[in-house]
Amino acid sequence: ATAPSLVGGGANATPGDITLAHRGVLFLDELTEFKPNVLNALREPLEAGSITISRARYRVEFPANFQLVAAMNPCPCGYVGDPRRRCRCTPDRVRNYLGKVSGPLLDRFDLIIEVPALSHAELLARGNDHEQWSRRCKHVAACRDLQHGRQQVLNSDLSPAQLDGACELTDANRAGLVTLFDKLKVSARGAHRVLRVARTIADYDGSAEVTQAHYLEAAGYRRGGFEGVY
Repeated sequence: ATAPSLVGGGANATPGDITLAHRGVLFLDELTEFKPNVLNALREPLEAGSITISRARYRVEFPANFQLVAAMNPCPCGYVGDPRRRCRCTPDRVRNYLGKVSGPLLDRFDLIIEVPALSHAELLARGNDHEQWSRRCKHVAACRDLQHGRQQVLNSDLSPAQLDGACELTDANRAGLVTLFDKLKVSARGAHRVLRVARTIADYDGSAEVTQAHYLEAAGYRRGGFEGVY
């Protein structure tokens, strides 16, 4: 994909995929196969919820408040960390591969997790448990209703100041988070992501208080397989 096809632009100021995904989900498969300049063009809209495009003939602003979901292999051959198949990639090759996704873009993801490959037995044993999914959907809906009732918006739409109030950080929690963020080398933007996710985990658990366990779980979702790359 080119940058104009993703964020918009071109000769006639055409909206891109991020605007077509406004108030919905944009899924990018094989994330590391996109050119770095294309991926970095997502940084502004992920932060602002809109994209401004300036050209010689026009200046336009398109809405682009979307949820970004992306997937990628852990290395070029796809088998690093796989207990059943040997990875053929050198450490430098793996680092170069993961390094195609910039740190500032990664900072804009709430969750970065590794999904292990299923065994054949697990794959064939997994059925469609509609009742379980129905319960989970109701649980998510209740979590969203709780957030709207508390602050009239979802946690994703809270400003940093509002987020601090929603978390009701105690002195002990603040001290613990400072130590945790220093240890993980979390950026300022990443720190707010941890707070936002921790508040959401607590809401999902039905807990009015954001506990240390919620903060630790949220922090565990920050790096995925990118440790040592940034």
